[in-house]
Amino acid sequence: MDRGILAYMPQKLTNEIIAAAIAGFEAQKKHIDSQIAELREMLNGKRTEKSATPEGPAPKRKVSAAARRRMALGQKRRWAMIKGQSEAPQSAGPKKAAVKKAKTKSPAKAA
Repeated sequence: MDRGILAYMPQKLTNEIIAAAIAGFEAQKKHIDSQIAELREMLNGKRTEKSATPEGPAPKRKVSAAARRRMALGQKRRWAMIKGQSEAPQSAGPKKAAVKKAKTKSPAKAA
């Protein structure tokens, strides 16, 4: 004779014990029902609060050429300090701009 769950309970079941068992099973049932509801929402394609985080990495930021140049110059300066040099070699960018301005101004003055 298989008595199921009652086989593990004491032989004298008081109303207090039965009421506590019912309360415990109802709490377990509520927990299981909430888990089933979450799974059904996932199955239907609805988002749950826990899965609201974005999936995958964020898109890469694009850095302008000028910003990349500034980063490169900064890194060269840092390496120069580490290696013991007084300063990193200056780039030709600003000097070229000054030379171009000077060239354009000198023919205008001559005319």
